[in-house]
Amino acid sequence: MKNALSQIRSRIQSIITILREKKIFRGIGVTYLVAWNLTLVFLVGALVLFVFIGSAGAGYFASLVRDEPLRSADEMRQDIFDYEETSQVFFANNVYLGELPAEVERHYVALDDISEHLIHAIIATEDEYFYEHDGIVPKAILRATYQEFAGSSVQTGGSTLTQQLIKNQILTSDVSFDRKATEILLAMRLEHFLEKEEILEAYLNVVPFGRNASGRQVAGAQAAAKGIFGVDAKDLNLPQAAFIAGLPQSPFGYTPFTSTGEVKEDLEPGLRRMKTVLNRLYTNGYITESELEEALDYDIRENLTNRKKSPIEKYPYLTYEVMKRGEEVLYNLKLKELDVDLDELEEEERQSLLNNLREEAKHELRHNGYRIHTTIDKNIYEAMNNAVKDDSLFGPTIAGEQEQVGALLLENSTGAIKGFVAGRDEGSAEDQYNHATQAYRPNGSTMKPLLAYGPAMEIGAAQPGFVIPDTPATYPGTSTPINNFDRTHMGLISVRESLARSRNVPAVRAFLQVPHEQSRETMRKLGFQLNDGEPYPAAALGATDHNVTVEQNTNAFATFANGGQYVESYMIEKIETADGTVIYEHKSKSVDVFTPQTSYLMIDMMRDVLRGVGTANSLPGRMKFSADWAGKTGTSSEVKDSWFVGLNPNVTLGVWIGYDTPKTIQSPWNGLRYGPRTQQIWARIANAAYDENPELMAPNQSFEMPEGIVRRSVCSITGTAPSKACEQAGLVTSDLFNAKFLPKSGDDGLESARYVTINGKNYLALDSTPQEFTEAGLRLSSGAWNMDNMGQYLPDNLKGLIPDKKAPNNGKTPGPVSNIRLNGTTLQWDKHTAGDIVGYRIYRVNGGSAERVGSVKGNETTSYNVSNGNHSYYVTAVDSVGRESSRSSAVQGKTASVSSKSSQTSSDEKKEEKKKEEKKEEKNEEKKDDKKKQENEQNNKREDDKPDDDGGSDDGDDDSSSDDDR
Repeated sequence: MKNALSQIRSRIQSIITILREKKIFRGIGVTYLVAWNLTLVFLVGALVLFVFIGSAGAGYFASLVRDEPLRSADEMRQDIFDYEETSQVFFANNVYLGELPAEVERHYVALDDISEHLIHAIIATEDEYFYEHDGIVPKAILRATYQEFAGSSVQTGGSTLTQQLIKNQILTSDVSFDRKATEILLAMRLEHFLEKEEILEAYLNVVPFGRNASGRQVAGAQAAAKGIFGVDAKDLNLPQAAFIAGLPQSPFGYTPFTSTGEVKEDLEPGLRRMKTVLNRLYTNGYITESELEEALDYDIRENLTNRKKSPIEKYPYLTYEVMKRGEEVLYNLKLKELDVDLDELEEEERQSLLNNLREEAKHELRHNGYRIHTTIDKNIYEAMNNAVKDDSLFGPTIAGEQEQVGALLLENSTGAIKGFVAGRDEGSAEDQYNHATQAYRPNGSTMKPLLAYGPAMEIGAAQPGFVIPDTPATYPGTSTPINNFDRTHMGLISVRESLARSRNVPAVRAFLQVPHEQSRETMRKLGFQLNDGEPYPAAALGATDHNVTVEQNTNAFATFANGGQYVESYMIEKIETADGTVIYEHKSKSVDVFTPQTSYLMIDMMRDVLRGVGTANSLPGRMKFSADWAGKTGTSSEVKDSWFVGLNPNVTLGVWIGYDTPKTIQSPWNGLRYGPRTQQIWARIANAAYDENPELMAPNQSFEMPEGIVRRSVCSITGTAPSKACEQAGLVTSDLFNAKFLPKSGDDGLESARYVTINGKNYLALDSTPQEFTEAGLRLSSGAWNMDNMGQYLPDNLKGLIPDKKAPNNGKTPGPVSNIRLNGTTLQWDKHTAGDIVGYRIYRVNGGSAERVGSVKGNETTSYNVSNGNHSYYVTAVDSVGRESSRSSAVQGKTASVSSKSSQTSSDEKKEEKKKEEKKEEKNEEKKDDKKKQENEQNNKREDDKPDDDGGSDDGDDDSSSDDDR
């Protein structure tokens, strides 16, 4: 300090010496010299004081920032450019959907993509010396410091753009000297590390600009330009740029919009600020006077953008689904990056760590500026949801709940979800329960292909032409019956027909033939959840502990279209950062579940569901286009859920209807039962999707038959290779088979047999039954199905087949036939009352002898056409063991000659009349016995017909087409 003062004093003295040598000072007296010395002393003192204050200030400044770490260039760059940016969502094919909800909307924009008007306006208004200073403007800082100490009501501000950037990105908005000192220090340091253009770009992406036309907060030039004027930042004109540039001083005071997105009635504060900005642009030479005048005449109110619905408002179901799946993607990425062995952590610590990861994923998804690309086809999605906006399709509102719908359209080969219907109220954000992806419900008979017949065909226990009896059965180890939806049984029908008619008993029997662990593995591979012990036998009918979603069910059915490979469904195609860096991209993976042969056979059987006796045979008529469709209906117990899943080579579409709180679906409703109504909704959705993308919904190709599929003949009631007996009976049919599991040859359980017909029923003829009263046919060999009374379940068209039940025999010789009459050539008589009559013999009287001219099979046929009506005839009855009744009274033709023994005949007839009277009592007793027997049978039948409430899962699929549209 002393050296400095000495130097100053020496320098001043030299100046005085020089001046004295000049003429101007030769006349100066002592008084002037004294005055000069006093002045000199004052100047030196002021300088000393300035140096002291400066040193003290520097020391004070140093003390304020002593705790601030010395940041490197990379650290400062990372902090400055680490600003939150709103993430965006896209439909398939890069079609923009919208922004995810966030506290502040912000979108990065490069400086080159920002209007020069806005850049100039920001500099002229916020930092006119931006390109000259090194981060701070000293006089502005001094002015602001003086105003602070003086308590001035007018604060002109002293922050440069660099300082504002530091305050926004690194520090806080707290008003304190140490924070201001740190801000100054960091601002100067930042100017040392970054170019002016980098600082300006960061500022224009960070600064808040109030609200947009939707009432949401915006920050950054791009979000402001789009949200206020509906243009990109690069397209802002002069008055628009000036208006936006004025907002940072008071973002919510100058913003033109309210928090609800309405335009404020009074825009004057913002307009005055815009004029200030324009004047500074003019003063600093950025615009001409004419440009100024033109900009001042610009109508800001008239050019504000209209309010736009956010994705959460327009597509609430879809937006929430994207966020849920996107968060899961990021969470899984974080788990992979986690360098921690979770198994080594305590449960509480592990759960806390995982919860934190989920929260991080949730925050990053919304605020990291990601571009989230989905598989959803915008046009298909909107068309599917519009297709169900018809209240007439749905049942009544019950207990305040409306009947709901869930649907999902899947691309088979990739698993990409092309569209879905989450409920009937898309467009309302009040209830976001997604009935397509979140509602777990019993899937009824749609489970049969997946868990019953599919696995059974894998091991050869079932094939389309095999027969699995539809006869009374109970669940293993219980007395609980396996009920069909109609509480009847159809007997010996093929697996193909059982699936088409949706019979429950054969499905459960098929399931029981598959090893339990294989069934468990099948469920896992198909994406179903299961508990220990599952699946139980009722699972074949859709009764599982966790139930399934529409997405899971649809995804599982697509496995058949993929040749038996399960390809997991997905909705997030890829996630990339704002600069295009891909951080996640979906890669489809397949899991082998069924062989291509099993898959094709199942598809071929499910084709029959849509035709003939199938439970969805009315569906093709409801569609506006054709394709190679296969599918399955399904209904849960008490008809609380109704399903249809259909697939073609390209896509699989699943639909469910029901109530959130399970209730019985009303049937019929608007003229349709629940099954056809579900199918009508399915067809509406499919038709709507077809209108938007015919190539996707209606492929030209059909399902391709793989190698190893052959067609073979089979006996239709046994499912085995046909024997000669089956061929003779005309029971041979053909079907497709996996070449590894052809129908077995040899004994098919059929034998040649003779049968008789009594009272319309067929019985096995006895050894002594006269052959003239029998028919050639077949019989089931003893124990062929290890079941009793199989004959009652034979199809109606197979009357030649009879059970192992012999013809009845009452042990008595039949009485004579009564009421013989002859009308022309037609001989008639009354039906014999005995219960073991197998037929009648007709005799013609020739003189004193009788000649048999014919016989009649069965006891119900009571007429015979004689060749000549001029003779006399009589009739006898023959029973099952061959006993023949005595002759009936004779009936005489009109011109028949009377025998010489006519008197003897008359006498014989009187004897027969007496015998007839004796038999009358016997007949009355037999009638009483028969009547009592019939009453007992009717009572037993009433008991059998009572529905059983087994609490299980009984399919309610439609089994006929005659009343589908009633």
